[in-house]
Amino acid sequence: MIKVRACVAAFALIALFCWSVSNGFAADGKITLDNADIVGAGATFPAPLYQRWIKEFGKQHSDFTLFYAEVGSGEGIKRFMAGETDFGASDAAMNDDQIARVERGVQLIPATAGIIVLAYNLPSVHGELRLSREVYVDIFLGRIRNWNDERITRLNPDLKLPNLNIVTITRSDSSGTTWAFTNHLNSISPKWKEAGLSVGKKVDWPGNSMASRYNEGVAAKIKYSWGSIGYVEYGIAERAGLAMAALENKAGLYVEPTDESGTNTLANTSTQMPPNLRMFLPDPEGTDSYPIVTYTWLLLFQSYADKTKAARVKQFVQWGLTEGQNFAPEYGYAPLPEPVAAAALKALAEVR
Repeated sequence: MIKVRACVAAFALIALFCWSVSNGFAADGKITLDNADIVGAGATFPAPLYQRWIKEFGKQHSDFTLFYAEVGSGEGIKRFMAGETDFGASDAAMNDDQIARVERGVQLIPATAGIIVLAYNLPSVHGELRLSREVYVDIFLGRIRNWNDERITRLNPDLKLPNLNIVTITRSDSSGTTWAFTNHLNSISPKWKEAGLSVGKKVDWPGNSMASRYNEGVAAKIKYSWGSIGYVEYGIAERAGLAMAALENKAGLYVEPTDESGTNTLANTSTQMPPNLRMFLPDPEGTDSYPIVTYTWLLLFQSYADKTKAARVKQFVQWGLTEGQNFAPEYGYAPLPEPVAAAALKALAEVR
């Protein structure tokens, strides 16, 4: 019966995922890429929150429509740079070379932040699963291949871990979530570099790995794959009902992924935001910090040819940075700390 319910839940999640990709969760169910006044595209990591913003903003501002296509950070940057959208979205921001190639200029706006979790499927295991930094690096390097490996059992003496092969679930598309996760692995372990791997939106993962597109796709694959573990955005994993590991942070303490642990991490690091608003947190300080946290950015042009379009984009983003932050915890994201929100609003004011 448990297996049947798991399969039903998985297929429901897959159906929801496929519908969202093709329809973008348009605010009223009728707005499309072709008929919206303002179009954005990019990261799947913050997509549930952005879709809620569009819905709530639309209730207050019915004079124009918005559409957001969740196509992944890499594709979002590509469409934005080509001028195919009015704004983009990426968990990896944009690098200096990409920004230099946009004639109208680029303004990065941190919009929210979230945590990347290691979700897993071990139906017979009940209780907190702890994974040290060394262990989860070796899992994704393919060097720990079984759940009852002594390095895992030593960390979890109270859990009865099965003799079951580990399958890592990763992203097949160009993903900002992958970029943030590999940036973390690269920062905490020399083994990552020694294995010839780097930081990137797409990675040729070693070991026993299966790939899927988008955060929802990873969550769905974990849901129906016994013995699997994958990296995915916290809110999506929580809504899918996935178990999530407590991870060792820089202070050597194990922290569970929760709304509170994400907020604590941002509070511990909020004063470090640079003038260009492009700050990465590959290994955050703080005894209560969760180790894998990322800001996610909206990508705006510094200048828009159409004054009306510029005003509408700014109006929506300003709402998201203020009223919209109230919806972040509901979807598993951390609201922007006050200093970061203030810096983002100041940068937004410079868009013309």
